[in-house]
Amino acid sequence: MTIEYSLRDGVATIALNRPDVRNALNLEMCEALFAFTKKILSDDARLVFVRGNGPVFCGGADVKERAGKSGQWVRERRLKAFAAYEALEALPMPCIALVHGAAIGSGCEIAAACDFIVATQDAVFRTPEAQRGTVGATQRLPRILGKRLAKDLMFTGRDLGAEEARRAGLVSRITSNLEAEREEIQKVILKASPLALKLAKRSIDQGIELDPKGAREVEIAAIEEQIASGQWMGKP
Repeated sequence: MTIEYSLRDGVATIALNRPDVRNALNLEMCEALFAFTKKILSDDARLVFVRGNGPVFCGGADVKERAGKSGQWVRERRLKAFAAYEALEALPMPCIALVHGAAIGSGCEIAAACDFIVATQDAVFRTPEAQRGTVGATQRLPRILGKRLAKDLMFTGRDLGAEEARRAGLVSRITSNLEAEREEIQKVILKASPLALKLAKRSIDQGIELDPKGAREVEIAAIEEQIASGQWMGKP
């Protein structure tokens, strides 16, 4: 399977699973990523981790898959990738990327679609699309890194190391032990109210796109929803 999926104690894990080709994203993986992201909703997971099996997180799109394909095929394949990223980004519960090794092109897109990134010291992020004669990864990273750094990465295809990525705001934490960090994050998040986490995530995601007044209204609406649920400050 191109994606390994597991659910345990309310925690879902999506693992990119083509380690023999550095987890290169192909059509089957796009469809599987989208499907398992939807399954998370029906499984009522409280927390999601996204990781890569093997030596790297994701080596980018499987460009060999495109050989001999028509422009229409390439277009449809790209749209399926976008749908998978957007489904991941739209998950209502916390979704965290665990990145080790390289996250290239599509790997950057998948990681950036999560709520935050925990990376190992050897993690590198790269967007070589323009260098390869194609277009991609032009929307999320500028919003996270700023347009000038995003253009630097896109135009040159250079590596963004873990520490630089942390300083720029792409990576939230750097760890020498990804599994131990995952366990600590899981322990803390599972203690929190699922509704409060959902409303906080929604308020941040929607509010950041609005002016201060509109953002405040989003938070007020979330507070009203929480009060109406009966789940507020000491209430069950």
